[in-house]
Amino acid sequence: MGQFVVFTIGRDRPGIVAAVTGALFEIGGNLLDTSMTVLSGHFAVALAVEASVSQEALEAALASLENHLDLDITVRPIDTGPGESGPGESGPESRWQVAARDEYQPDYVVSVYGADHPGIVASITSLLADRGINVVDLNTRRVGDPSDPVYAMLLEVRVDPEQVASLRAALAEAAKTLGVEASLHVADAEML
Repeated sequence: MGQFVVFTIGRDRPGIVAAVTGALFEIGGNLLDTSMTVLSGHFAVALAVEASVSQEALEAALASLENHLDLDITVRPIDTGPGESGPGESGPESRWQVAARDEYQPDYVVSVYGADHPGIVASITSLLADRGINVVDLNTRRVGDPSDPVYAMLLEVRVDPEQVASLRAALAEAAKTLGVEASLHVADAEML
């Protein structure tokens, strides 16, 4: 079975998820992971899919949606490497599954709030990258009065327990420099 990532973007409207997932279902595709969001009126979708078809067949199955719904769709194969199985395989966990679980399950959430200005995301993510901390999910929103918006950012991250105290101190210093508030919290065990 092949595994693919399907990226879709287009003007937001009802029915995009139903159309894309319906086309995948019709060719026997199984969704492994998904991430979907609306960004400034555009709907962005990333789907990890397992299917018994080639990349070309998958692209052909989705091609009519590009014109019908005015979407841009890209299909990329997921290379699990020689001798490795992907996330959909049953039985004992493969090396891929263990790595995915360990790499992408967040331990902590970084929250950042403050007056909107350029450089907030770049500064905070650089601080994390410099410490080898992996960001597994990031969401931002401008909230409040449009004439004086507040920038809100939530990052789900993997943090070595030995780094927590120094990361909190570094975030406090960065927040002071940026003129925002930043905090580090243990991730809720119930979130996806």
